[in-house]
Amino acid sequence: MAEAKPPAAAHGVARTALLVAAARAIETHRADALAADPYAEHFVHAEPTCADWPLRPERVAGGEADPLWGRLGRYFGLRTRVVDDFLLGAARAGVRQVVLLGAGLDTRAHRLPWPAGRTVYELDRRPVLAFKARVHAALPPSAPAPDERARRVAVPVDLAGPWESALTDAGFDPGRPTAWLAEGLLLYLPEAAERRLVDTVDRLSAPGSAFFYEIKRPEPPEVRADAMYTRAVRDAGVDLLALFAPGPRPDSVADLVARGWSATAHSPFTFARRHGRGPREIPHDPLAANRWVLAHRSRSESRGPSAAGRPAAPG
Repeated sequence: MAEAKPPAAAHGVARTALLVAAARAIETHRADALAADPYAEHFVHAEPTCADWPLRPERVAGGEADPLWGRLGRYFGLRTRVVDDFLLGAARAGVRQVVLLGAGLDTRAHRLPWPAGRTVYELDRRPVLAFKARVHAALPPSAPAPDERARRVAVPVDLAGPWESALTDAGFDPGRPTAWLAEGLLLYLPEAAERRLVDTVDRLSAPGSAFFYEIKRPEPPEVRADAMYTRAVRDAGVDLLALFAPGPRPDSVADLVARGWSATAHSPFTFARRHGRGPREIPHDPLAANRWVLAHRSRSESRGPSAAGRPAAPG
């Protein structure tokens, strides 16, 4: 395929997107795959500094016991499946607009079997979205054709700052129910930015909206020394601990509940047991600090002063 430039100096959060893409590529080729992303490997191929990363299960020397490409990779595969199910469930229930906050190298707009008439908004920094566009434009003939039942709209923004007007200018309607996704994003945002993001999602969410996001509890020192983190630095050049936002985290679950949402935080191991595969909890497990939050705003709710200020429309 034609050469594509990496996302804004392939390091930091942009490089974590490549790490997740490699994990999705490995998951795609597992015999018992939880999710399939046929485009993921092409992003990794397009970044020369990732040339030695494994993209097939048989290339992972330690198998699922490998701390990085095995265990953490399987975590990303499980998360992909849970998010896919969540968003498709909302779409099939009538939600017609989906917003991916910090979309990274997510390809759900092209690979999921959306009901017709859905719009998927991808919000991320301009260099990341440009990289995705270049890679997709250069896909080899062997790559599957993108599913075009959903309309994809790229919205270049910095999510650490204001982004509401950019989304509405792109055609987003806050009077209609929305399925929101912040997959891994909040882990990297400072407390104030996380509060602003949750507040904005709440204000732009009509009754019938849904919101999936990930949070992480503080970890004790022995967990932060886990091989998963050290191997990420050594083998992928990604210092996850340095990227995680320091300081106290807001209780966004309680905040959403106070605003009229139903919101519950789940351990990823709950879904691993449900699907019969994925990472299982081990002693001093860094993944045990992660929680996946599934939130819904009732269709019968009367929107209060925190809402977007427009009348709700049916989905």
